[in-house]
Amino acid sequence: MMLKRLVIATVAVMIATATQAEVLKLAVTTSFANSGLADVLLPQIKDDTGINVQLLIVGTGQALALGAAGDVDAVLVHSRASEENWLAAGNGTHRREIMYNDFVFVGPKNDPAGVRSADTAVDVLRSISNAEAPFVSRGDASGTHKMEQRLWEEAGLNPEREGWYRAVGQGMGAALNTAAGMNAYIMSDRASWLKFANKADLEMVFEGDPVLFNQYAYLPVNPEKHPHVKNDLAMQLEEWLVSDTGKALINGYTLNGERLFTFNAKVE
Repeated sequence: MMLKRLVIATVAVMIATATQAEVLKLAVTTSFANSGLADVLLPQIKDDTGINVQLLIVGTGQALALGAAGDVDAVLVHSRASEENWLAAGNGTHRREIMYNDFVFVGPKNDPAGVRSADTAVDVLRSISNAEAPFVSRGDASGTHKMEQRLWEEAGLNPEREGWYRAVGQGMGAALNTAAGMNAYIMSDRASWLKFANKADLEMVFEGDPVLFNQYAYLPVNPEKHPHVKNDLAMQLEEWLVSDTGKALINGYTLNGERLFTFNAKVE
């Protein structure tokens, strides 16, 4: 009887260990999480590969910091310059582009700054600055925040000390909620805006400038720097993301008939 209990206990430990070994930690952006795409992808990933993907949802800057510290096995982010710097520092093995969408500007329906008539994203920010219209920034070193900062710089403006500019230091959903409460302008990724429920008196007021292209990339953490990371699982996940199944689910994810992401991974 004692031997039988020992065998059962040993098998239980082996099963628990095997199950634990299939857990992969992936740092992702709040914009990706807010879109709802993960709710479609993760169950299929688990069914097809046995990998239980655990998401750590933060801004791009924090996601890359988690990867650099070896606290996750891979990252999925959207700020190419930051990603390349991260790779150059030896934090990851490579960068694989997976999908894209774009950024848009959202603002009050009555558009007090007149940004609907702007020709470029830089002109949008100049119009907001000239009108001193309330503007909400994520202010969190995310990919969205870095893009916004780049556009302000191209506009020759530094709004951070202006009374009409509010940096909230939070994710996309929280920033959109703040903008809705203030009836303010904000730059958002398209997927987060479409998924956002509390639109209040806001609507999309500018889109389509090529500079607002928003690429998402997958970067496994470097196992030579952090031997404990699960590089084998990270590579399995990458192969699934660029597979025909991954492509179909990404391209097929829509809201009110509008595609939220477009698959653009290259077959290697």
